[in-house]
Amino acid sequence: MILLWALVIGLAIGFLRHGNLGNLARLKLNGVWLIFAALLVQVLIFPLGPNGPIIRSGTAILHFVSYALLIGFIGLNRKRFGILVMGIGLLLNILAISANGGYMPASAAALRHAGMEQTAIALEQELHHGNTVLMSKDTRLNLLGDRFSVPATVPLATAFSIGDILLALGVIIFLATEMPRGKESSSD
Repeated sequence: MILLWALVIGLAIGFLRHGNLGNLARLKLNGVWLIFAALLVQVLIFPLGPNGPIIRSGTAILHFVSYALLIGFIGLNRKRFGILVMGIGLLLNILAISANGGYMPASAAALRHAGMEQTAIALEQELHHGNTVLMSKDTRLNLLGDRFSVPATVPLATAFSIGDILLALGVIIFLATEMPRGKESSSD
């Protein structure tokens, strides 16, 4: 959900820089469908509510599939700086997920701070919940896991990682730089 805040901030900066949505609509980005396919996979495997994810088996493989789709999009559009920054964030997340068998380590304390008590409880009871594994001394690369959080008092509060911060920064940079531009050619 931190990406939704990045979207709002990026749009605001883009408008302040005299940009418009028409310039975004005219961008020629390659493989945009890859983003939507990855988003669909992630919506199915992420524990978005108290009942957990829609798909409960094959999560690790599907998690990697969603990231592979996003890597494809970033590779096709890597000449745009904001997208390149998103790619670095994505790679940091992939490192943490790969080191933990396809699951992102998540801090129960960060989840609680974000008001995600039910998710924290489920994670503590099951050790794996949706696309996450309970962060502990046994998980690897905890520094890159979901260890930070937006407080529960903020709408769309969530736990997030350093990679998520870079993804969000990339979204902001992309919108802030691309909205003010005129008609662009393909990123190839």
